[in-house]
Amino acid sequence: MTSKPKKRTRGTLDLPLFQYSNKRRLERLGVVDVGSNSVRLVVFDGAARSPAYFFNEKILCGLGAGVAETGQLNPSGRERALNALKRFVLLAEGMGAAPLYAVATAAVREASDGAAFCAEVKARTGLVLKVASGPEEARLSAQGVLLGWPDAKGLMCDIGGASMELAELAKGRVGQTLTSPLGPLKLAPFGTDGPLEQEIRKGVAQLRQSLDSEYKTLFLVGGSWRAIARLDMERRSYPLKVLHEYAMTPGQLADTARWIATQPIDRLRAMTGSSAARMRLVPVAARVLLELINQFAPENIATSSYGIREGLLFEQMPKALRKRDPLIEACLYMERASARNPGFGKVLYDFLKPLFKRENSDRKRLIKAACLLHDVTWRAHPDYRAEVCFDNATRANLGGLDHAGRVFLGAALLYRYKNSQSAAFSEVIALLSKDEQRLAEIVGKAMRFGAMLSGASHRADCALKLGRKKNRLELLLTDKTKDLFGEVVETRFESLARALNCTPAMRIVPDFPD
Repeated sequence: MTSKPKKRTRGTLDLPLFQYSNKRRLERLGVVDVGSNSVRLVVFDGAARSPAYFFNEKILCGLGAGVAETGQLNPSGRERALNALKRFVLLAEGMGAAPLYAVATAAVREASDGAAFCAEVKARTGLVLKVASGPEEARLSAQGVLLGWPDAKGLMCDIGGASMELAELAKGRVGQTLTSPLGPLKLAPFGTDGPLEQEIRKGVAQLRQSLDSEYKTLFLVGGSWRAIARLDMERRSYPLKVLHEYAMTPGQLADTARWIATQPIDRLRAMTGSSAARMRLVPVAARVLLELINQFAPENIATSSYGIREGLLFEQMPKALRKRDPLIEACLYMERASARNPGFGKVLYDFLKPLFKRENSDRKRLIKAACLLHDVTWRAHPDYRAEVCFDNATRANLGGLDHAGRVFLGAALLYRYKNSQSAAFSEVIALLSKDEQRLAEIVGKAMRFGAMLSGASHRADCALKLGRKKNRLELLLTDKTKDLFGEVVETRFESLARALNCTPAMRIVPDFPD
């Protein structure tokens, strides 16, 4: 079965572009992905830099099951896919997300009846199904990774049912792309023993010959990879159950892949909640992953929840929009949608910046995100607001944020509403170093003080000054604003100063410039 991987470095799928007026950016956009194993509809609530998922439905049709043996699409899978697509078209019309942008991948492009299937889809649903070449599929999946990781550098690997795609990532761009037949459905005829291992080894070796650079990070895309990552979490009792940007070492993942081979499918299903159809592919996908690790020797491995559907969205974004920070964009959106006074998050960050001059750009970015989110859960019951904040940050669908960043953001927001750490989250917060935990506490107490000072309602004439030589924290107010320094504000100011190991002081100054 092994064939030379197909290579392509540039290209574009012939899909209509979104019209990016301000109005269009707020509209719902529907994308359909017809894969070898699943057919999925995703409706994005707007095409912003960090899109929200308004609707997401997947049917495991097994369209590509048996293609390797018969050369044709699975008949029952074909009918199930058609029924799913008819439903998706109606759903999109009802949601205001029509027309749909639909892409088919390996099974449809390789089956002898693939073109007939596309024609039948159009006749029965009106949906125009574009068939992506292997390299185009690789590029789109890699662009999905860039949607979440703008600075991603390494090798993207997307495993589907009937194929596996690789793409180089560096400097916000997709480099060389390859496709191969190393999908679990395509590998099924080789059984489970020696012939299968030989076929996988030979196929990965061909990919390695074409991609001969060193790749520090391997970015995993695809349902089978995500199932393996979930099993890795369960095996290691990892406390934060968020797959996106879940990081693993090659050694950890190799141990998990070998462990999967010893477990009954029913137990694996119970641990992950995956369907039987998905889980049947996982043991073979794990063997492919072991060989990728062996031959490409990455230092780090990360899971991406973003793939071909997000790549379609990314492909049609203007360059200016692509350059925006997905984390900050998402936080701005959440602030506009849920905060009492949208816009105050930036005011708060600007007010607190003197406290964090020594922090690097990554830390400052997280602090800014925290300020933008500091008030988005204000409607929660006061007794649970801190916990809701923590859950909101650590479990939200945010791009551009690794797990340490999620926990830092959650811990800072926890301290925004609570003076002490919650025992319920201690296991998750332990993912941070002691220094990171301390900084999160300082950020939280700074937000707690800053929001109280002006009631989070407007920009007051005030400023902070941190003198590290004398360990002195000064609050500067004018005659006009000095009465804002009430008892509760003073208490929170003193708490912040203690966290900074500083002496607090309040000073009256002339009017601040406008």
